[in-house]
Amino acid sequence: MERIKRTCSYVEKLTPLGADKKSILNFEIGGNKLNAKAFSIMCSQFSIILNAGIPVARACHLVADKIGDRVLHRILSQVADDVEGGRSLSASFADRGGDLFPATFVETVRAGEETGSVDKSFDTMHEHFDKVMKLKKKLRGAMAYPLFVLVIAVIVVIVLMVKVVPTFTAMFEDLGGELPGITKLLIAISNFFRDYILLIIAIGSLLYFAFRIYKNTEKGKLKVAEITRELPLAGNISQLSSASQFASTMGTMLGAGLPMVRSLSITARTLSNYYVSKQVGKIAVKVEEGRSVGASLKEAGVMPDLLVDMITVGENTGEMEQTLKTISNYFDVELDGAIAAAVAKLEPAIMVGLAGIAGFVVVAIYMSMFSMYSMM
Repeated sequence: MERIKRTCSYVEKLTPLGADKKSILNFEIGGNKLNAKAFSIMCSQFSIILNAGIPVARACHLVADKIGDRVLHRILSQVADDVEGGRSLSASFADRGGDLFPATFVETVRAGEETGSVDKSFDTMHEHFDKVMKLKKKLRGAMAYPLFVLVIAVIVVIVLMVKVVPTFTAMFEDLGGELPGITKLLIAISNFFRDYILLIIAIGSLLYFAFRIYKNTEKGKLKVAEITRELPLAGNISQLSSASQFASTMGTMLGAGLPMVRSLSITARTLSNYYVSKQVGKIAVKVEEGRSVGASLKEAGVMPDLLVDMITVGENTGEMEQTLKTISNYFDVELDGAIAAAVAKLEPAIMVGLAGIAGFVVVAIYMSMFSMYSMM
């Protein structure tokens, strides 16, 4: 209101906030999706600008003008207006960002406001989200090639069975004679794919959507997350990822000045594995009742023994924050190694499977050709 009085001589029209939300001019291509890289850069810019002594509202305008992401630009412009109107920065981020911003971000900014170190909070967030972004990028990059090879393998098999093999089948039937068993098996498989390919696709699509619906239920999310932790290769990666996320986020929250129970509650909401997230949420309740973090984690059984032991040491020595940062770096290295090992095993397995299928087709065709030559 004070800003309106300073900048406006008189008011011509009042428009309710959000009345033009449906305007086509306000439509944003891609919707409200947080750009992880832009968000990390935003935190870094805030840290630098606030450390220079620039007021928060002015800092919001400066970062908004420089940020290239449309969603963040819109939110920061609204936050700047809110702060100029007297709202706190964390409350405005929570309101304007909604579910877009991670819980760790809003809570860390709020803790920085309470302790008078907002610039440090943004610097902490930059380090944290930059680390998270690089980890996700590394995981996607490592899995890109094996998935590409797998897709190509499936396409090749479908083409062989639906298009190539029927051509040879027609030729064999015209020549007559008894075909080898392996060739008969190949023809049977090919006929099955040719006759029921649409049904296979329909059933596959139905199962996929049924799985997605089940996965969105509470029971389904818990079961899928629990099974993921037990898979041969993905299970180890999931467990190490949960440990890394837990240690990193907890260390960040405690470093921002948040109490233990609040840090645990926020950390639980940020964990990617839903089963682990629920278990850590229960640990927060136990710690609030007076239990130690180490004993509660050990009882839950969702974290590696090394992490539990180090947290116990951190509690006993009063160096929990530094301990978590150290163990987070350790699990980051372990996670990198687990991803590399999984990819190293997955690529040959896919290639061997594809070679086996191609070899089966070639042998079946050559055996039938030898049979035909013997009849000539």
